[in-house]
Amino acid sequence: MAPGPQTAVVLPLLDPERLSHVGRIDALKALERHVAWIQAQQVHILAALDGDAQAALPEGQWNESVEGEWNFACEEVACALKLSGTTAGKRLQVARELDSHYPTTLGLLERGEICYMQAVAVTEACGVLDPLLAAQVEATIAGKMPDLATGQTRRALRREIVRADPYGAEERHGKRKRERQMVHYPQDDGMAMWGAILPAEQAARMNQAVDAHAGTLPDEGRTLEQKRVDALFDLVVNRTSTASSTGNAGEQSPGGRSAAIVQVTVPLDVLIGESEEPAQLKGYGPITAGQAREIAFADGTIWRRLIIEPKTGMLVKTDPTTYKPTAETERHVIARDGRCAFPTCQMPAHRCDLDHVQPFDHDNPEAGGQTVPENLGPLCRRHHLMKTHHPGWRVTRDPDTGVTTWTAPTGHTYTNPPHNYRE
Repeated sequence: MAPGPQTAVVLPLLDPERLSHVGRIDALKALERHVAWIQAQQVHILAALDGDAQAALPEGQWNESVEGEWNFACEEVACALKLSGTTAGKRLQVARELDSHYPTTLGLLERGEICYMQAVAVTEACGVLDPLLAAQVEATIAGKMPDLATGQTRRALRREIVRADPYGAEERHGKRKRERQMVHYPQDDGMAMWGAILPAEQAARMNQAVDAHAGTLPDEGRTLEQKRVDALFDLVVNRTSTASSTGNAGEQSPGGRSAAIVQVTVPLDVLIGESEEPAQLKGYGPITAGQAREIAFADGTIWRRLIIEPKTGMLVKTDPTTYKPTAETERHVIARDGRCAFPTCQMPAHRCDLDHVQPFDHDNPEAGGQTVPENLGPLCRRHHLMKTHHPGWRVTRDPDTGVTTWTAPTGHTYTNPPHNYRE
């Protein structure tokens, strides 16, 4: 049966203890169809929320730039569902596309014939095409999707898109090539994923270079994969400089290493080994005390002090009556908060504006809104704009705990502690 309210009410009868092995597989499939049906209902809600936000834009001033700057449905969805802003924005975009342009795919999802990630794949893959070609690709692939896994669906979509728009595919490859970039994602247990998005042929050559260099490294108990990672690190960090911008031989840095800066915020008691509390690695997040001490006492490390009062966390050196924070205050707030102060935003603090939570009084600086850490928080440009100019969004900050409380136009409230806050 197609999933819906009538079938959903009997799902609790699928007791795994009373089902055979075959029955459990059938029950699993039934539950998955209902998951797809519920996600389709969520798509309808998200599309309606997106419509609300567009209707609230300044009259007669809508365009893609204005919509991007003033449509804050993303923030409301992110806070309500405890998602990152990027994920919430993606959910809204997928819902908008399915609701407006891909009714066949949305119908398949609502009937539980495909999963949500297959529907996402359609919107992502066909988003590069004009509406007529997108509809053509959807019509070609729709009948096949119920029998395909998500990965198979993406591959089938790529084939159909190249077949439907070969010249556009070449142009898009050229554009993506110009947009090549580094990627760096934190992972658990003090690890990180590091790499690049680049043309496939370059990636193949890099693989060959890493494999060749790994073959020159002694085993020392290392697996092949460990040697490949060590080879990559060696090629990037320990390489000697080749040539300067003028074409002359460049000077080799000490030890043959490229110049690099690694910033760690670590309390003194951790630094001297009296505490095992985590430290904070800029661009990554919490690391172990041992990792922090290893970085701190490495050759060539430069230390920079941030002196605070132990009870209040107040920076000792500060000038509260000037609008621009002192260098010490700026370093303190960036080190304390780590990220944008909006609950779901992950923008690093050093790339944010330092915003006065209570506005600074330019006419009478003594009156309030002082430039002290308790009244400052990092906000990325988007959330700084939202706080300052969008009606309905309000923010307060508890000076003792550092917790910020955001109130949305709907009246819902969301709290956010400093990312580096220690109990």
